[in-house]
Amino acid sequence: MKSTFSPCLTDDELHQLVDGQNSPEHLARLQAKLASDPDGQARLLQWQAQRANLRSLHEAVLEEAVPPALAQTARQVSAPRDEGRPWWRYGGMAAGLVMAFGAGWVGHAVWPQAGLNSALWSSMARTDIERSFVRQASVAHSVYSREVKHPVEVTAQEQAHLVQWLSKRLGRPLKVPALTAQGFELVGGRLLPGDSGARAQFMFQNASGSRITLYLGAVDVMPGNTASKETSFRYELQSGVPSFYWVDQGFGYALSGQVPRDVLMTLAEAVYGQL
Repeated sequence: MKSTFSPCLTDDELHQLVDGQNSPEHLARLQAKLASDPDGQARLLQWQAQRANLRSLHEAVLEEAVPPALAQTARQVSAPRDEGRPWWRYGGMAAGLVMAFGAGWVGHAVWPQAGLNSALWSSMARTDIERSFVRQASVAHSVYSREVKHPVEVTAQEQAHLVQWLSKRLGRPLKVPALTAQGFELVGGRLLPGDSGARAQFMFQNASGSRITLYLGAVDVMPGNTASKETSFRYELQSGVPSFYWVDQGFGYALSGQVPRDVLMTLAEAVYGQL
């Protein structure tokens, strides 16, 4: 029987490490597994930072005494009123009330600081959207950069048709950057699905056969959200695929490839300068 072991941690395993929710032995095994999972390490650091930010927002409120009215309500609900009903049902009801009333209480106490909280939540939402975007770019790169016979749908010989077709599908005039000066020639491109509609992928290749892909499409999936309108260059390593990505006016770009980071950065700057 083939082993089903995967070197990459699942979301559930990462949550266990963030929260410390399991036996010390199990957490030690996850830590050992994490040592060979660079993407998992990056995600763990981000989740730990988000958790710390959230805790810092509510720390002062959580240290306050529970309001007497809320404590009295919990006691009344949890008191046994029917000998024939299991005790744990009342405990569950009490916990539910504490959570429901507590959420409103914390919200009432904290949300007057609307500017700070809105900025944090907008930043977190933007980060999640962008990470999803670059993750899809990495997956698309991994899948199609390895193809020998069909790496693209439309080849570079039909570049005019390719650009016209993808521009129409994405609802925005597109342009294929020229990377000849950096040693890469256009192979072609293809249409791909994305979270908020169609996405496009342009593939380039150098003389040694190394391929890079430019993945692009809309990322501003929340109406009225201005947090993801613009993003400076950022580097991500998703599933072993290095990428530089940025967002400009709700449109995302991710340049991915198995090339040195400084080379990829130079290529990304060339792409950005032309788009």
